[in-house]
Parts: sequence; structure tokens; C-alpha cells
Amino acid sequence: MTSDGVDLIGEVAAPIGASRGAILCLHPLPTAGGMMDSHVFKKAAYRLPAMAGITVVRFNTRGTTSEVGSSTGEFDNGNAEGLDVAEMLSYCFDTLKLENVWVVGWSFGTDLALRHAKDLRHKGLILLSPPLRTTTDEELLYWNLDQRPIVALVPELDDYLKPQEAAQRFSIVPRLKIIAVDGAKHLWLGEPFVNRVLSEINSIVTGDQEVLPLEF
Repeated sequence: MTSDGVDLIGEVAAPIGASRGAILCLHPLPTAGGMMDSHVFKKAAYRLPAMAGITVVRFNTRGTTSEVGSSTGEFDNGNAEGLDVAEMLSYCFDTLKLENVWVVGWSFGTDLALRHAKDLRHKGLILLSPPLRTTTDEELLYWNLDQRPIVALVPELDDYLKPQEAAQRFSIVPRLKIIAVDGAKHLWLGEPFVNRVLSEINSIVTGDQEVLPLEF
């Protein structure tokens, strides 16, 4: 439960053996259908524990529904959702006792990560299709003071922020790394693009450089 009384629903997918790291997934825009089961994150939960030894923590932000149920509260366009992010990070560390935790945001979730994922215990941010829809320049500039790594995977054909535009918008945080993904679109549809995203996440979290297999 968040500090303002919202009950969050989610799932944890963990490897059978020791966890080599973990990701907290912040999903796309719920008013456009985004939720914890949005396909990249659901596939991450199915694959990364077995293929990479990574624990995957997913949840629905306030007012969001998926197959497993609904979180209470109401959508607040990324504002009160900051309390959701803080609560889930505390859950990862204080309840699950996870180590080497990275925050992975997708679309709306990237704004949540940039604006609210400031718990000093996580290792850094991985941003998928960042639109920079609600994140202000002032909020971006915070990450010049916080030296943890930030990696943004930006689709070549993104609907909101293509690689060249992303480079301009993120230029005020010079150390932020942008990876342009040729042929990809905002939703990462298609198995080659899902595999690319999961492989990049694995590389960042575990240090493994090999591309993940398409079957396991």
C-alpha cells in the first residue's frame, strides 16, 4: 500500500536459482491501454528469469487494470503515480530483498522513471521509447546530479520521439546513452524487436554481451 492508501497489484517472476539482478517495470500509458501485461513486460517476465537469471517485478499503477486485477486509486497523469514508484521500489528492497535492481520504464513509464525513481538503492534507469511527455527540463537536469547510468532505447520510427529528436531533448543530460534501434516502432511489435529489447536489458543488468536466444 502506498503512503496515500492505494493498493497496488502486481507479480514477481523469479529465477529458480540465485537472482543475478532485477528489473522494476513501469508500464505504458494506462489511458491508452498500457498495463503491467503490456507485451514487452509480459515477455520479459516469461523469459528473463529462465534465460538470464533476472527477477522481473511488474505492477499496475493506480487505477490500472490487467488480467490479475486492478490497483485502486485513480490515474493522475504521472503525478501521484510517483508514490506508486516509491512504494514498489521499497517493496523490491525491503520485502523482496533484491539486489542489483534497475528501473525499466516504457513510454509513460519512462516519464515515471525520470520524474520519480530517485530511491538511492537502485542501480539506474533503462528507458524504452521515451516520449518526454510530462518530464520537464528541470526534472531531467536532476540526473546530472545523480550519476547513476541511464540508457534510452529509441525506435527509429517512434511515433513521439525519434532518435535525432531524442538526442536534442536529452542533450541537457550529456552522459545519458541513447541506443537508436533501426526499424523499430514505439510499441516494439515483432519478435526481433522484443528480443533486441530483452537482450539490451540483460546486457545492462548482468553484463552479458551475447544476444539472447529466440528459443529456450
